Amino acid sequence: VQLEESGGGSVQAGGSLRLSCKISDYTYTPYCIGWFRQLPGKEREGVASVDSEGRIVYEESSKGRFTITHSTSDNTVALQMNNLKPEDTATYFCAVVDDMVAVGVGECADYDGLVYPMDYWGKGTLVTVIS
Repeated sequence: VQLEESGGGSVQAGGSLRLSCKISDYTYTPYCIGWFRQLPGKEREGVASVDSEGRIVYEESSKGRFTITHSTSDNTVALQMNNLKPEDTATYFCAVVDDMVAVGVGECADYDGLVYPMDYWGKGTLVTVIS
């Protein structure tokens, strides 16, 4: 299984970027996919999650600005980011775990509610928002 992020770059505050995550060699269902971000020296945090049953969860500061979508035809997950702010600057990662559903931002659980870590991660794409 391979995940490859793309679409990062530098943008002025208020601008938009569309991140894409291509998931290769992955056919499991159900599954849970998340976008995460991390600044150097800081904890990684969840941004948005989507699962194969259509559940979507957003981090509070992302609501209304970010949209996560999943295309089953080409197995890609996109994160459309609008009205970007300097505090959105980070390296963004996508990750996937199978047999799970989205229960929180970056949190996936089995049907008994037990949260599990993501199985597979991409290498990340850098987003820089300039004030």
